[in-house]
Amino acid sequence: MLFKRWRQRRGTPAFGTSQLLHWLEDSSQGFLVVDRHNRLQHLNGRARRLLAIAKDAEVINRFLLEVVRCHQLEAAVSEARSSGGRQRVLWTNSTVSPSPLNPEPIRSEPLEAVALAGDHGWVAVFVQSRQSLQAQQQQQERWVSDVAHELRTPLTALSLVTESLAINPSAKQAVQVERLQRELTRLQQLVSDLLELSRLETAAAQPNTAGMDLVEIRDLVSQAWQSLAPLAERRQVELVLESSGAHPVRGNRSRLHRALLNLLDNALRYSPDATTIEIHLTREGRWERVDVRDSGAGFSGEDLQHMFDRFYRGDPSRSRVQRVGSGLGLAIVQQIAHAHGGHIRARNHKGGGAEVQLSLPSSQP
Repeated sequence: MLFKRWRQRRGTPAFGTSQLLHWLEDSSQGFLVVDRHNRLQHLNGRARRLLAIAKDAEVINRFLLEVVRCHQLEAAVSEARSSGGRQRVLWTNSTVSPSPLNPEPIRSEPLEAVALAGDHGWVAVFVQSRQSLQAQQQQQERWVSDVAHELRTPLTALSLVTESLAINPSAKQAVQVERLQRELTRLQQLVSDLLELSRLETAAAQPNTAGMDLVEIRDLVSQAWQSLAPLAERRQVELVLESSGAHPVRGNRSRLHRALLNLLDNALRYSPDATTIEIHLTREGRWERVDVRDSGAGFSGEDLQHMFDRFYRGDPSRSRVQRVGSGLGLAIVQQIAHAHGGHIRARNHKGGGAEVQLSLPSSQP
């Protein structure tokens, strides 16, 4: 069933599904197949080892969450199924002793999974360990953090020099000083974003909302929009906020504010003048959904594939403003979502415009 589209494009292959599954059994990656009811229909040996599932354990036709106690993985599978695309999730899998009378050492392993949608609601999941990559990633994060810290001091010094040059400049110098100030501001924002992203990537690997504040999303949206109001009023762009009751979540207030600010800023950047930005707050099951929709031309195929990547910028012809971002805004939003046990996805709205959906675990009973 998962290979139906491939067969339709290529014609009948010289091998069947059983041959493909045999190859996947020997793959260095874990591989699972989940049906439309979220029941596990296949997994290879590598998946059993990564997920600490006994070789003789009967898991076929059991619900995914019964076999793999990871709500983030279940949510990623559901999101991939509903969006028809792919979803990536990071988590740490910890083993539990089967018998309290004979306790075994707890083993934890950082894992990464990619869920790919198939036909008729089926989803394939590829799982791999992040243990071998973790040291390299940590070294890269330390390097980025160190470079960003080292850049802060000279940039601050240059800003002070620029402020002194801005005192009674000539007409020609005023243009040059203004350009210099603009570029320094952009570089300082880039350094700040890199440091924040580095901190968030560390937090996202082990999402934990314990001890965080109880935050009302509607209030944060209003506060974030107030920061953008002067820019929006100049272009006659209005915010339309629709919600049904309270939408509380547990999290870091300043980071959630940053996430919503980045989403609104991105929507404003691509909205035509004299239009609206719509935000819909809803609760679906255990999730609080924040849907941000602009009135622009929508996402391109390349945007949908790369928009959450570091330093990716969309087609500049779509932007309605001259402001140049760092290319880290949506990557930061994604990491904030992961750090709170949530996720984010993007699509083109059927009624026109681009839509980004942020999902966070609800704190409502």
